[in-house]
Amino acid sequence: MKILITGGGGMLGQKLIAGLAKVGSLNGKKIESITVVDAYKQSQALDGFDFKITSKIVDITDRKECDAMIAEKPDVIFHLAAIVSGEAESDFEKGYRVNVDGMRNLFDAIRLHSDQYCPRVVFTSSVAVYGGPYLDVADDNFILQPTTSYGVQKAIGELLLNDYSRRGFLDGVGLRIPTLCVRPGLPNSAASGVFSNIIREPLMGIEATLTAGKDASMIFTSPRSAVGFLIHAAQIDTALLGARRSLMMPGIYATLGDEIDALRRVAGDKIVGFIKEEIDPFVQEMLTSWNFPRFEAKRARSLGFTCEDSFDELIKTHIADELGGQIPGLTK
Repeated sequence: MKILITGGGGMLGQKLIAGLAKVGSLNGKKIESITVVDAYKQSQALDGFDFKITSKIVDITDRKECDAMIAEKPDVIFHLAAIVSGEAESDFEKGYRVNVDGMRNLFDAIRLHSDQYCPRVVFTSSVAVYGGPYLDVADDNFILQPTTSYGVQKAIGELLLNDYSRRGFLDGVGLRIPTLCVRPGLPNSAASGVFSNIIREPLMGIEATLTAGKDASMIFTSPRSAVGFLIHAAQIDTALLGARRSLMMPGIYATLGDEIDALRRVAGDKIVGFIKEEIDPFVQEMLTSWNFPRFEAKRARSLGFTCEDSFDELIKTHIADELGGQIPGLTK
C-alpha cells in the first residue's frame, strides 16, 4: 500500500507517520511506502521505519506538481495541507489559493486517473465550517454557516469532496476536527492558538498571554486522538456515510476559563500563575465570531471514532506524550 500525506511536514503529519508505523497496515494491507509532501523543507528524521518514506517539496497551487504526485497512484491520500485560520483571515488571496485552488488541483489530478484507480482521500476539515446563532447542543445536521474565510474555505472543500466522491473519482472522508489541544511545539498563526498556549507554556514554566476573554469557547481533541481519527477514516466502510461524506469528530467543549480551572486541578496554582491577561482585539473578535456550543458527534461515534472524556484528560495526555510524564514548570 502506498500513502501520500500532503502538508505532512507539520505537527499532525509527523504524528500521523508515527501512528501509521504503529499500525503497520490499513485494511489488512501492509504499508510499503509513504510520500510526505509540504511547501517547505522538512527537518524531521524520516528513517527508522519499516516502510520507505520519501520527502518532497511540493506547491499544491501548481497543477503540474499535483499531477506528478498523483501519477504515482497512492492508495490512500491524507490531505492535511492548508493555510491556518488566522493567516487565512489576514491574507485573503493566499487562503483561497491554497485551501480551495490547491485542493481542486489535487482532486482534478486524481480525476484524470480515475479510469485506473479510486484512492481513499481523508480530508481534514474543521469545526470552523459552523457558525452561529447556535442551538444549545448542535450536531452534524446543523447548518454550515462559517463566519471566517478559513471556515468558508473548509466548507467549500467538503462540497468538493462530496461531489468528486459522488462522481466516483475518489472515495472521500471529511473530518471536522476540533481544535488540537494541547498542540506541541511553537505557537502558530492560528487564532485558536491561545487555547494551547495557556496550557503548553505554563507547564514548561514559561509565561503565556491570555489574549481573549475567559468565556471564549471551543471544541477540543488531542493530537493523539486526531491521529486516531485519520487512521480510522482511512479504513471505514464509506457506504455507511451515504451522500454526506464529512463528519463532526468527537471533542471536549470548554471555555478558556474551563481550561484554566483544569490546569489548576492537574498542575496546581504555581503553573496557573504563569498566565498573564492581555486581550488582543483581533483574536477576541475571531473567537467571539466562533463562540462554539456543545456538539454531539453521534454519527462519528456510531462509526467508531473516539476521543478523551474531559479537558483534564487532554492536559494529562499532553504531559504523557510531550513532557515524558513530568511538569517542568513545577521546578522553576
